[in-house]
Amino acid sequence: MPRLDRDLIGTVLEPIVAEVEKGEIRQFAKAIGATDPIHTDLAAAQAAGYPNLVAPPTLVFCLAQRNSEPTDNLVRLGFDVAKLLHGEQHFEYFHPVCAGDTITLTTRIEDIYEKKGGLLEFMVQKTDAVNRDGALCATMTAVVVQRHG
Repeated sequence: MPRLDRDLIGTVLEPIVAEVEKGEIRQFAKAIGATDPIHTDLAAAQAAGYPNLVAPPTLVFCLAQRNSEPTDNLVRLGFDVAKLLHGEQHFEYFHPVCAGDTITLTTRIEDIYEKKGGLLEFMVQKTDAVNRDGALCATMTAVVVQRHG
């Protein structure tokens, strides 16, 4: 059974640069049921002190998937998508993402490890979302699992 190359730990994947648009924010807010008007009404967002519509927090995950099929990078790294499981994901938020922002998403492989005597192999990926001013907006940590056997 092929194993993930432990030398991948520390690898930084090609960054994704995404322009955040008002329509995208409105559509995403509607899709997830976010009712705060800062996501859909420019006047409400500005009255709350934001320069433009504010993206719901998990929109950064969608931005990270924008330029490719979600599993493309995993296949390039050696995952068999037929044996792929989503292990966990969590987010930390530091700065709002607003319409008009340019967000650069950079993913680094933090760790690769095994459990169950090698039957499960885990890869931890950390993605930083940074705006054009260099402010860290969010960090996403994802754990993907490959089953062996």
